[in-house]
Amino acid sequence: MADGPLIVQSDRTVLLEVAHPDAESARHELAIFAELERAPEHIHTYRVTRLGLWNARAAGHTAEDMLSTLDRWSRFPVPPSVSLDIRETVGRYGRLVIERDTIDGQEGTLVLRSSDSAVLTEMARNKRISPLLVGHPSPDTYVVDAWARGQIKQELLKIGWPAEDRAGYTPGTPHDIELAEDGWTLRPYQRKAVDIFTEGGSGVVVLPCGAGKTLVGAAAMADTKTTTLILVTNTVSARQWRDELLKRTSLTPEEIGEYSGQAKEVKPVTIATYQILTAKRKGHYAHLALLDALDWGLIVYDEVHLLPAPVFKLTADLQARRRLGLTATLVREDGREGDVFSLIGPKRFDAPWKEIEAQGFISPAACYEVRVDLPDGERMEYAAAADDERYRLAATAEAKIDVVRDLVQRHAGERILVIGQYLDQIDELAQALDAPQITGATPVDERERLYQAFRVGEISLLVVSKVANFSIDLPEASVAIQVSGSFGSRQEEAQRLGRLLRPKESGHTASFYTLIARDTVDQDFAQNRQRFLAEQGYSYTILDADAIAA
Repeated sequence: MADGPLIVQSDRTVLLEVAHPDAESARHELAIFAELERAPEHIHTYRVTRLGLWNARAAGHTAEDMLSTLDRWSRFPVPPSVSLDIRETVGRYGRLVIERDTIDGQEGTLVLRSSDSAVLTEMARNKRISPLLVGHPSPDTYVVDAWARGQIKQELLKIGWPAEDRAGYTPGTPHDIELAEDGWTLRPYQRKAVDIFTEGGSGVVVLPCGAGKTLVGAAAMADTKTTTLILVTNTVSARQWRDELLKRTSLTPEEIGEYSGQAKEVKPVTIATYQILTAKRKGHYAHLALLDALDWGLIVYDEVHLLPAPVFKLTADLQARRRLGLTATLVREDGREGDVFSLIGPKRFDAPWKEIEAQGFISPAACYEVRVDLPDGERMEYAAAADDERYRLAATAEAKIDVVRDLVQRHAGERILVIGQYLDQIDELAQALDAPQITGATPVDERERLYQAFRVGEISLLVVSKVANFSIDLPEASVAIQVSGSFGSRQEEAQRLGRLLRPKESGHTASFYTLIARDTVDQDFAQNRQRFLAEQGYSYTILDADAIAA
């Protein structure tokens, strides 16, 4: 394209001109294999990474597909070094294969195989990989120690040779599960995601909040028809999974167990929290037996980007079981995306937010950053504070409360979530707005009562802490006002925006406000939010607090 929206540079960065008429189309195709790094107003910077290329290849995109995207939308010719690098990097995926074979009369022996003997020899001599290999029956084959299926994938990825895992999965204990499609059907993208996962056997499905990830999980269970362990972020999420499975499948209450701080039930479908799985007693994981309590044929990881680090270690031993990761973003704040790729599986399917929005399955959203001036006294206190205190002072600025009041008034008649990070600020907001609040200290039953009252319209304003970020189903919320958050974390942004993306019976366009103290670290951290929203294709309008009151 003579005047395309992209400029591809030799360091594998790609610049996107936001105002270009073809920017949206180019962004959607580019996001399949490149990661957004910076998103100021006019030029967004993407980077083509090895992991991004391998995830795209695992999801069915070839090197030629990716290069044709760059060629189609690039203003200048793609540097030959970048084209070569993409072809060679993508070509590495699948050159090494893990599978099962009969070796010395032993059926089902785990082997590492390659048609490229030089690559295989190089791997076998690596000091971290050679201890995992216990035999060399033929030039193109090494025997892998039976326990090391997860670890060898991690080590191979670290040195740039991702193995394709074709070693198969235990069927688990059969358990009949059917979808109860009574008055509803799976959306086309959900069906496609399930079909691709079922064919691959393990991996991650990336869908926006509100796009029905739980239904993808339920449909995968109906396809595999086996005992299933579902791992979720918290007890409220566990109960929502249970309610959804009872509503959408043939499962009965007697077939679904909850394994959490409150209950320890093991049933053909068991829903457990990450916290209980990682709880330690006397230095040992106290509930590790759950992973082998039944012969699980499928393990579902909800919000896989939040998987606690210890669960990766436990998952390394579960490679023979089918694994489905569900998430709105593959970005992890701890940088362990490679472990998700190796141990849960590569990305099998993703659908951009804007595409699903265009099909009418999730609500459109307008995103705003509202900049608030600190009064002189608070500004001096901020300037004199220690570095580790500054974010809290900026995030909890008193001046934000009046702006929240103005926004609530502006959206009178809509259902509004006010979201904060700090408990004293949440108390203050609830009091100022005369609204109920939900924090980590709110009993689960009380949380569910308030959420239900919000859903049916008995209350239209809720002040919530970060407990509302994950897996809370509030379909009629049409306004979120974020007063403080976790240092601009992109995964928080995914969840908070996701609360608003459910289609609205009222027809309202969702509004997402973030309140920022001007000229503070609060404003610096907001750049992460802006980057995430731009990554998903949303515009980001910056407003002055005075304009809200006007």
